[in-house]
Amino acid sequence: MLGLDNIEKVKPGGLELKDRLVAVNRVTKVTKGGRAFGFSAIVVVGDEAGVIGYGLGKSKEVATAISKAVEDAKKNLVKIPITKHGTIYHESAARFGGADIFMRPASHGTGVIAGNTVRIVVESAGIKDILTKSKGSSNPHNMVKATFKALLDIRTPEEIARMRGVSLDKVFKH
Repeated sequence: MLGLDNIEKVKPGGLELKDRLVAVNRVTKVTKGGRAFGFSAIVVVGDEAGVIGYGLGKSKEVATAISKAVEDAKKNLVKIPITKHGTIYHESAARFGGADIFMRPASHGTGVIAGNTVRIVVESAGIKDILTKSKGSSNPHNMVKATFKALLDIRTPEEIARMRGVSLDKVFKH
């Protein structure tokens, strides 16, 4: 996945995971016997409480490709820090391939302001209020990966205070 060395991984046991299909692509392989059609699917799973993962699956049938993608997504679950009000702690931006994503916390009641692909990811994570902007490519695979990258860059105030070796009050009062 996206270099998840220092990220808190989560085991799928005991979680109420909901899977959402992002995209299905028909792929063609040309052989001397003609064209062989297959399908590629990308799926996002989440418990709507900060745990999300994505997966890719390929098969000759759509249903099998989706089920393979769901299984892959369950192997790559990560924990995203979310405020008690259902938004992110601070602005975050990320780029993956040609896709560029920018996220900003929103006040309570704003809702999810996002395109279709980004909306699926942030709603699966349980984020209720967020402002996002995507630039560049709208390729679903790169959009999902860029969104994950931006979400994984988010830190809680407690983490920042611990990394700096100062108290939580000092983080907010310069």
